[in-house]
Amino acid sequence: MSTIQRIIVATDFSELADTVIDQALDLAKQLGASLTLVHCYEIPIYGFPDGILVAPADIAARIGIASQAQLDSLAKTHADRGVPLTTVLRNGPAWDEVNAVAEEQKADLIVVGTHGRRGLARALLGSTAERILRTAKLPVYVVHAAKPAK
Repeated sequence: MSTIQRIIVATDFSELADTVIDQALDLAKQLGASLTLVHCYEIPIYGFPDGILVAPADIAARIGIASQAQLDSLAKTHADRGVPLTTVLRNGPAWDEVNAVAEEQKADLIVVGTHGRRGLARALLGSTAERILRTAKLPVYVVHAAKPAK
């Protein structure tokens, strides 16, 4: 039986992502594993009947800089958890890039969060977690959003 030594955690900087990171850190500490936080973004592209509009280079650069700053902040916030922690920032579809990072780092587990949307919301917004789950070549641990108290 192989052991889990390297864990990839996908983050979108949401509240759910904070819960996912906490759970992944707890797991990594128990297993003596390292953890890599991965954030992926895509440059906005808008299609029109007569062409497309792509965000200018300065906007794309600002998105990358802001994303890296947030990743660095997360790493600093969780540095005292006793788990080796690195960050990776990628430009591209999240499901594809998370899988690529996992393969490059020879990861043993991917951890993702899901909001558990259903119906029209899921159809319109899609599910990055589902795409990662369906396309990953290694185990995926899915953390569901907490249901609001009634």
